[in-house]
Amino acid sequence: MFEPSLPLAERMRPYSLEQFTGQAHLVGENGVLRRVISSGIVPSMIFWGPPGVGKTTLANIIAAQVKMPFQMLSAVSTGVKDVREVIERAKQTGKRTILFIDEIHHFNKSQQDALLAAVEKGQITLIGATTENPSFEVNAALLSRCQVYVLEALTEENLLELLRQAIAQDKWLQQFTIHLKETDKLLLLSGGDARKLLNLFELVVEMSDVGSTVEITDELVQHVAQTQTARYDKVGEQHYDIASAFIKSLRGSDPNAAVYWLARMLEGGENLKFIARRMLIMASEDIGNANPTAMILANNCFQAVAAVGYPEAEIILSQTAVYLACSAKSNASYMAIKTARQLVRQTGDLPVPLHLRNAPTNLMKQQGYGKNYEYSHNYENHFSVQQYLPDAISYKKLYEPANNPRENEMRMQLRKLWNDKYGY
Repeated sequence: MFEPSLPLAERMRPYSLEQFTGQAHLVGENGVLRRVISSGIVPSMIFWGPPGVGKTTLANIIAAQVKMPFQMLSAVSTGVKDVREVIERAKQTGKRTILFIDEIHHFNKSQQDALLAAVEKGQITLIGATTENPSFEVNAALLSRCQVYVLEALTEENLLELLRQAIAQDKWLQQFTIHLKETDKLLLLSGGDARKLLNLFELVVEMSDVGSTVEITDELVQHVAQTQTARYDKVGEQHYDIASAFIKSLRGSDPNAAVYWLARMLEGGENLKFIARRMLIMASEDIGNANPTAMILANNCFQAVAAVGYPEAEIILSQTAVYLACSAKSNASYMAIKTARQLVRQTGDLPVPLHLRNAPTNLMKQQGYGKNYEYSHNYENHFSVQQYLPDAISYKKLYEPANNPRENEMRMQLRKLWNDKYGY
C-alpha cells in the first residue's frame, strides 16, 4: 500500500503553466505573466489575492522557467536578519535571485525597507504574496518598484477540475475507486481555497479502506469536517465569526474572552493591523466619552503594531484588549450620529440660519449673512444662548449622554448651559 509523505495539496502542486489551473488573465495564452516568463526578464512583483489561488505556486513556476536561484521566506516567522542573509548570498554568488516572501503584509516598514536597495541594484527580484490590499500594506517606496498582479478567486469549475486531476493523477488516490456524487459541501467548506479543498478531500478519502469504492457526498464531507480541529480562515465565515466574538467580548467587558479570541486570531495568522483597526473603531463606538483615553490607547496600539510587527505586537494587542474590555462603556456618540443621519434623511436640506452663515462678501452681509451672530468667547463662561440648529428642528436632542461618571458630568454641564431646551 502506498503511503504519501506529503499532503495532497502539495503532491498536486503544478510545476508548469500548462498544469496550472485558474488565473487565465495572467497565465492564459495571452496572459501578462506568460509573456513575462517567455521574455526571461522578470520584474519584482506583488501577487495580491485570497488564500489558495496559486500565489506561491506561480512564484515557483516563474523561478523554474527562467532558471533563477529561488529563496522563500514567510513574513510571519522571519525578519530583517533572514532577508539580509538572502541578499548577502546573492551578492556573493553574483546571481540575481528570486526572493519570494509569503504574507509580505506582515513585514513592518523597516523590514520592507531592508529590501529596497537590493531590489534597486538588481541583486534580487522580489515576489511578494499578500491577501491584503498592497496599497495599504506595502510601503510606497517598495510598491513603486514592483508590478502588482491581482489573482482572482478560483471558480467552481476550477475547483472541480482540481479534484478531477487529483483523482486521475495522484498515486495514493488511485488505490480507491472514487465517485464525486455531491461536491457542494466540499466547495463550500474550502471557501475557494485550493489547498483546503484538496486536503479536506484527502481526509474524506482516508475514512475508507484501500481498494474500496468511495462515494463523495455532502453528508460524508460534513461528518469528516466536524471531526477536525477548528481552523481559522482569514477570509471565510469563521474569520468574521471570531472577529465578531472578539469585539462582542470587549463590548461585554470580559477581558478573559477577549484575550482568548485575540489568541485565536493570532494563531490563525490574522493581519495584526486588522485586529488593531477593529479595536480602534470599538474604542469610539462602544466606549466613547465614557473613557476618551481608550481611543488614544487604541490609536497608539494601531501605530505601535505597524512599527513593531510580529511577534512582539501581540503584547501590545493584548494590553489594549484588556484595557478596552475593562473600561466603562458608552455608545452615546455612536447613537448620536446614527440618529442625526436619519434626521437628515427625513428632513432634507434645511437652510442654515442666517446668523450662522459665512459672509465673505458685502452682498452676503447685506443679505443678513452672519448678522446677530454672538461670538461665544465674548460672553461669560465662553457661552451665549443662541440657536445653532435649523428652525424646523431647533429643539431636537440628538446626543443623549450615557449613565457613567464622565458623561454624567457632561449632562450636568449641558443642563447648566441650556436649561430645559434639550431636556438634559
